[in-house]
Amino acid sequence: MKTFSKIYMITVFLFLYAPIMVMVVFSFNGINSTGLFQGFSFRWYEELFQNRAVLNALKNSLILAVLSSLISTVLGTLAAVGINRMRHSWIKGPTMMLTDIPMMNPDIVTGISMMLLFVFVGKFVLGGNSIMGFWSLLIAHTTFNLPYVIMSILPKLRQMDPKLTEAAMDLGCTPAKAFVKVVLPFISSGVIAGMMMAFTLSLDDFVISYFVNGSNFQTLPILIYAMTKKRVRPTINALSTIIFTVVLILLIITNAVQSRGEKKNIKKKGIRQ
Repeated sequence: MKTFSKIYMITVFLFLYAPIMVMVVFSFNGINSTGLFQGFSFRWYEELFQNRAVLNALKNSLILAVLSSLISTVLGTLAAVGINRMRHSWIKGPTMMLTDIPMMNPDIVTGISMMLLFVFVGKFVLGGNSIMGFWSLLIAHTTFNLPYVIMSILPKLRQMDPKLTEAAMDLGCTPAKAFVKVVLPFISSGVIAGMMMAFTLSLDDFVISYFVNGSNFQTLPILIYAMTKKRVRPTINALSTIIFTVVLILLIITNAVQSRGEKKNIKKKGIRQ
């Protein structure tokens, strides 16, 4: 049984990561071929970084990812604190359900609904002026990032003893100061993990961005999609390899921060006991 489970796990991981490994290997191919590897070369990485369109799209994606992750982290932290403090289950339950809907909802449905919203606002509220572009993308990315930030912070708030905040206020802290001095340090690992996850989701989002994107602001996934309509060049392999590496590093950092926070909480509980 153990042997079968090991074979099964190896097969699953091969199925998931073998295509990515092939893509990484062919990003260093010395010739313009997607089926024949001949010689190790950084040719396609050099060509990639000489492409102004790609660099501009990368800059746009990074700006969008940083801003949307910061905004969603601030709003998500406040929302998580508010949800955690709800005492009535008939309010808290529906609120949690509404929070989970953007995560469960298919991206194509979210993208189409947001596109219709922005078109309506531009036509009937702003008098025909289009708002498709940076601001529509920022609002959309912040919206679908929020639930993930909330889900990262809520478990940390539930692990926290509410008496700590009460004790801080008894000692003279205002509610805002008690939050900054007591609550925020305790949930900091969840906040950082949520922000990293939001950044990752924003950086590689395509479906929602495709529907709310304007002609004056192009993100990297949309540019890659446009490039694949023609013959796929190895520069896409190089670009995808860089994106995969960045996302992998962010996920490793996120998991490290979460595990470190859990170890600190376990140590604190051990000291109190």
